[in-house]
Amino acid sequence: MAALTDGIRLRFAEYTAFFVLLGCVPVAHAQSDADSAFESVAAAFVNDLPALSPVSATLSGDHRQDDILDQVDSDGRAATVRLYEKHLAALQSIEWQALSRANQVDADLLHNEIESRLWQLESLQEWAWNPLIYVDRSGSAIYGLMARDFAPLPERLVSAASRLEQMPRFLAQARAALQPQRVPKIHAETAVQQNPGLDSIIATMIVPHMGTATGEFKFRLQAAIATARNAVAEHQAWLEEELLPKAAGNFRIGAALFDSKLGFTLNSPLSRRDIRTRAENEYVAVRDQMYQISKGLYAEEYPFTNFPDNPDEAYKQVIIRTALEKAYQQLPEPDGIVTVAKEYLQQATDFVQERNLVTVPDDPIEIIVMPEFRRGVTLAYLDPPGPLDKGQKSFYAVAPLPSDWSDEQVNSFLREYNLLSIQALTVHEAMPGHHLQLALSNRYPSILRSVLWSGPFVEGWAVYAERLMVDEGYLDNDPLMRLINLKWYLRAVTNAIIDQAIHVDGMSRDAAMKLMIEGGFQEEREAAGKWVRAQLTATQLSTYFVGYQEHIDMRAAVEQAWRDEFTLRRYHDQALSYGSPSVKYVRALIMNKPIPHTEK
Repeated sequence: MAALTDGIRLRFAEYTAFFVLLGCVPVAHAQSDADSAFESVAAAFVNDLPALSPVSATLSGDHRQDDILDQVDSDGRAATVRLYEKHLAALQSIEWQALSRANQVDADLLHNEIESRLWQLESLQEWAWNPLIYVDRSGSAIYGLMARDFAPLPERLVSAASRLEQMPRFLAQARAALQPQRVPKIHAETAVQQNPGLDSIIATMIVPHMGTATGEFKFRLQAAIATARNAVAEHQAWLEEELLPKAAGNFRIGAALFDSKLGFTLNSPLSRRDIRTRAENEYVAVRDQMYQISKGLYAEEYPFTNFPDNPDEAYKQVIIRTALEKAYQQLPEPDGIVTVAKEYLQQATDFVQERNLVTVPDDPIEIIVMPEFRRGVTLAYLDPPGPLDKGQKSFYAVAPLPSDWSDEQVNSFLREYNLLSIQALTVHEAMPGHHLQLALSNRYPSILRSVLWSGPFVEGWAVYAERLMVDEGYLDNDPLMRLINLKWYLRAVTNAIIDQAIHVDGMSRDAAMKLMIEGGFQEEREAAGKWVRAQLTATQLSTYFVGYQEHIDMRAAVEQAWRDEFTLRRYHDQALSYGSPSVKYVRALIMNKPIPHTEK
């Protein structure tokens, strides 16, 4: 561990005191020996975050090694494995049953996380075949320093200069690690697209502040920028001329790797087959609900229509598509999605507060254009501050439309992201979706749990938030809004189906596109983007559906248990009060049931 210095890094005493305040190290109170031992292990793991990845530590709000860029060569990987194994051994020496309920949850989360990371390094081995992890790490190394005002600008620029100076070493290590014959073509193509994003970050987030640099540091910063830009250009040439022509890997990871990764990603009792069965049943049920709503919307235009008692699927398809066309008449301007999203964010916030649905935190949020190095995977995301960066803003990032799209492609995209869909998107990403949930999550007194948040809990809550708003009458109970909501939920359902079908069953592009476009009513641009995303992110697309299923199951159980004492505000506040662990743990905590645990 590098020596801790003044400036933007936390002094050790301040750092330890911060962990004590938030419950990550032992404090002087009566507790079991097991709890004391676990809290020491948890504190040691959090303390080692910069040693595991300085860039990831920066994003978590730990700024002790903001001037260091990750080591991604074989020596760096070996050191990381040794560190994980040390923490795993310490964790396994503790008697789980003797822990408090809160620590039982955190111990399980830490065990799953360490085993997952070791498995990724040793079995999945993305470091050898996924160039995107290096693009993201290099971009995040600078973006994480400059996007938020966690320290004075001059101090952040010093750290940025140091990381820019290390960029040639980092990218050379990446090229040495990557094995072109194992790299899938789609990963190479996306890396070619994303890699110039680092130069864009330099141009938009560092160069405008050059005027604040003085003396020798100004020359150092100028030289660091030139060094990094040359390194990015060299890496771009290698991606285009060496990696892309030779990329010959299979993007389908296969059943064994998929099932292992799914288990770590979901940390859920639902198996791949359970998920497929539930998703296929929901697929039928949701399409039937869409048909029932569409009949009413269709009848508004054609009031004398006699609908058949037992329509076939082709008939339902026409009625649903006709109803959806009403939403597609309400389109944003091609460059107006960010502006519209800002308006809808305030509208959604007002509704949540008026209906008293959940505590609304006052944490700041800003809607931004997505940084270039993160484009090409999804339209939008919520980028929250790290759990150690208290008071910093979240970014609701929206990707601009690609400049090389045809008019037909632009129209396809805008139809998918019509004005009602942007309402759904804003609910999902911001209010009361990710922004609200993660802001409340970071209030939980365990930094460890904040660092180890569950994808299914977070994504499942956001999908649940979409349905909650519609059920509570958002937009004056507009049936067209409910139809769009069901279409969005059907997207989560088909996500879960294609995720495993592509990577395990060999689903073709045509079959996936047909399911999404004909079955899920997605526009061509959305489906095409999802096909790319599914290839790049095995198991992530399952988190939305699985998380939602677990959230609605949990709410139903709590509603039955609380009976007359159940209110939405009480339930939501309590469900979001435990951080963001897997839903099964939250359910046990709310219901005062034994904490689920699988012996390792």
